[in-house]
Amino acid sequence: MSEETEISHEQQHLDTVYARLDALREETAASLDHVRRTHVGGNHQNRSERDAFASMYEDQLIRLRNAEEGLCFGRIDTVTGATTYIGRIGISAQDRTQLLMDWRAPASEPFYRATAENPGDLTRRRHIATRRRRVISVEDDVLDLSALNDQQRAGLHGEGALIASLDAHRTGRMGDIVATIQSEQDRIIRRPLDRLVVVQGGPGTGKTAVALHRAAYLLYQHRERIAKSGVLLIGPSPVFLKYIEQVLPSLGETGAVLLTPGQLMPEVNATAHDTAQTAAVKGDLRMIEVIKRAVRAYQRVPDDPQQLKTISHTITMTPAMVKEAQDRARRSGKPHNGARLTFVKHLLSLLAGALAAAKHYEPTPEVLAELTDELRRARDVRVAINLCWLPLSPRGVLDALLSKPHRLVPAADGILSLEEMALIRRVRGGQVTVEDVPLLDEIAELIGPSTEVLEAQEHAGTANAELEYAQAVLDMTGTGDMVSAETIAQRYQQDTDERTLAERAAQDREWTYGHLVVDEAQELSPMQWRVLFRRVPSKSATVVGDLAQASTMDATRTWSSVLAPHVGDRFEMEELTVSYRTPGRIMTVANELLQEYFPQLSVPSPVREGTYDPLAEGFDDIETLCRKLPQIVRSERTELGGGQLAVIAMPEHVDRVVAALASDPDVDFAAGPAGIDHAVAVLDPSEVRGLEFDSVIIVDPASIAPAGSAAGVGQLYVSLTRSTARLRILSIGESVLAPFIAAENRT
Repeated sequence: MSEETEISHEQQHLDTVYARLDALREETAASLDHVRRTHVGGNHQNRSERDAFASMYEDQLIRLRNAEEGLCFGRIDTVTGATTYIGRIGISAQDRTQLLMDWRAPASEPFYRATAENPGDLTRRRHIATRRRRVISVEDDVLDLSALNDQQRAGLHGEGALIASLDAHRTGRMGDIVATIQSEQDRIIRRPLDRLVVVQGGPGTGKTAVALHRAAYLLYQHRERIAKSGVLLIGPSPVFLKYIEQVLPSLGETGAVLLTPGQLMPEVNATAHDTAQTAAVKGDLRMIEVIKRAVRAYQRVPDDPQQLKTISHTITMTPAMVKEAQDRARRSGKPHNGARLTFVKHLLSLLAGALAAAKHYEPTPEVLAELTDELRRARDVRVAINLCWLPLSPRGVLDALLSKPHRLVPAADGILSLEEMALIRRVRGGQVTVEDVPLLDEIAELIGPSTEVLEAQEHAGTANAELEYAQAVLDMTGTGDMVSAETIAQRYQQDTDERTLAERAAQDREWTYGHLVVDEAQELSPMQWRVLFRRVPSKSATVVGDLAQASTMDATRTWSSVLAPHVGDRFEMEELTVSYRTPGRIMTVANELLQEYFPQLSVPSPVREGTYDPLAEGFDDIETLCRKLPQIVRSERTELGGGQLAVIAMPEHVDRVVAALASDPDVDFAAGPAGIDHAVAVLDPSEVRGLEFDSVIIVDPASIAPAGSAAGVGQLYVSLTRSTARLRILSIGESVLAPFIAAENRT
């Protein structure tokens, strides 16, 4: 059979699948509209049933709408003649016949796992390439040629789905890889939920794709467990999160919260970083004890008795009274602010007794209650109580600790050196950095919610009853696998919370997630890991990274040394060794650079050689380089014939690069996160982690990694390996890369 005949055959099936998808969308939308318009009055049971079904239909509609592009991408044929089509969601006909199998279902595993050496019962695997709703090509992997008849053999066509996807132009957004998942990737994706899986892999090995697809797989397989709490996904930068934000929705999943390490505290969006030396101190687990001491210092006992004026008398507050109240508060086991309520209550009762004696009143409960009221209104009493046990906020404690020597020195004495204390000192009211966030979280854990929040919680006593009622409704309606009891309880409480799970989770510091995904994990400090495992106490996680791409290289660091303080040996290692993204001509230069400085680190092998050798050009200074930059960019765009280009420069050069490109109205560019939506993105090395472009231009590599030093080699290695096709290196003076680039490739 000709390829046209095969395409026509697959088009017929695709038309059937899309027709059913359209019908399901219409049915679900009609059901949702009917439920929303149903009047149920004030009866809790009726309202709960309606909201359970509404949530179920809303989620179904989202999945059906997000499945439009690339709905069906594969098929497997068995020795018995059975054919199964594989797609991004499962679709059945009205008579329950399976038209399309979800890629995450067990029946789809052979599509990714079968090989010619171990085909199982498969004879053929077909990759079906589509554009919108049209089949544009088919590609067959013959797994058992002897099992195919003459007609089937004649119908074998294709040029390689994986290579075709690698050669396609970048779009500024990461796409899913459900059609081209490789066997080693699929094995990791389908690991059980209760595992902490560490995926080590070099540039372009598909670590990020594996992590995202594992999250989608776990949400599919364990929806009832994970959908109630969601998945926490940590990426290195806002640019990266923007780059990957459509992957999970394209796979029909919306239960993920995407954050950077600078966003792990509600209402904090830190983007600035400390210097490497300061970050190392703040990220050290010794800071736990420093912070513990700093908080404890706000619980003090006065050295001498104090005279306090009330409205009618002066009474004495003794150190013994304060100590007794503090001991009572600490025995409560509550965090600082919560325990403070116990402290204040007990100290006021002791002072009320003293005031009753001063007034010669009988200390009856009624009298003591009245005198306590009087004490609360007395300024001296309020000031004295606060000085003994001050209500705290995380930012206030951290700012005082880092800006006031009388706070920092006693807290850090014997833990940090004087040099380390000097590194973390800053001016009062200084900017919150990414490295401050785990310190804020540690403080928040020790002090607990604010007094205002604690008082508000006292009025929320009906929440548990509402939750139990909602669960009963789900059990009765049979929709528990589609929507959580927590969601329904929120909906029919008096104050209905209309936020999505992701919105609620991101704004709740104490929210715990069902699974954790960490990308570029080699960048995280011990204190940042502590925050993450506080958010995911089950330790169910997918951790992906590359020790060779760390900003600060450390030859002694291993994944065991990184994770052991938090999870012991409860993790499993996987390694991806094949680079799908970066062609060999570029990868060779990057690998040789890395192994020159860090020979003990493994490097990936490229799956393809590529067409273009890297080009290196020298300039006298940054001004000369920038004058030529618009012309170089235009030349690259012409060579690419489309696609996307990145100009990577250190922050000190970015303004000049932007000004140079702005002088040419024909260059469509933007800097920072906005850049990935333009033909040319101007980014610094810290922003390009995890991203990929058709062409990369590196400005002044010596400013990233000075010659003769290992400093910055990791960042330069990351920058070199972002390209899927072309690489140009623009050096000022002798480049650190000169020894690794052939003379004929220098201009």
